Amino acid sequence: MTHKFLFFCTLLCLGLHAQAVKKVDHQSILWTRYYNQLLISEKWSLHSEFDNRLFLKPTQENLYVIRIQGRYKINEHLEAGSGFAYFSVDTQVPEINPDYNTPEYRGQQDLTWKLNANKVKVTQRFQVEERFIQNANKDELLSGTTFFWRFRYRLQADCIFWKKEKQLLKAVASDEIMFNFGKNIIKNTFDQNRIYAAIHYGLNSNLAFELGYLNSFQSRSNGIDYFNRDIIRISIFHKIKISKKV
Repeated sequence: MTHKFLFFCTLLCLGLHAQAVKKVDHQSILWTRYYNQLLISEKWSLHSEFDNRLFLKPTQENLYVIRIQGRYKINEHLEAGSGFAYFSVDTQVPEINPDYNTPEYRGQQDLTWKLNANKVKVTQRFQVEERFIQNANKDELLSGTTFFWRFRYRLQADCIFWKKEKQLLKAVASDEIMFNFGKNIIKNTFDQNRIYAAIHYGLNSNLAFELGYLNSFQSRSNGIDYFNRDIIRISIFHKIKISKKV
């Protein structure tokens, strides 16, 4: 039922904008990230993420991200998280490169539901973000920030192809939709939709690698023009266990 609702929302949002579309910029980007999970106990963990994003045509820095969040496992199926992210945006259009980077400060909270069925795991994540973006014009950063909220819903499935002792190979597929809201949001309530597919290889219980393709269809601030981004994503996942009981 949930995936039908997500599909309906995506079609509705895209459909409402379809007749007004003036321009769609196609971009190719490489995302690389290191994701660390510090397992403190059976219930608590601290997650940190370092993500760099690079335009490929032409080659130009897009942005880098630092995230940190605490996570609590409520029960076998449900966990909650709360954290903070810092973004440093070089440019969103590689042909235009200002002499400064625009910072964004972001709070985030989520509730994640998981269901394991044999070799398939289904995950739903409901996330709210508080975004503070530094004001800027074409020439320089300005004082103050612009604040708005963003809601994100992601549906993901992981399917294990092969598993031997502590090694595994699995496929990952997900769809995530995002909406902006707040008094500063006038035209771009629909933010973006991300479709993702990847191959994930677990070298052991503590280290894994993932190679995936992500398509991001994102509205620009005017609510009419869009980015259509083809993204290659390379990830390293690293778990560190503090407690022997984990």
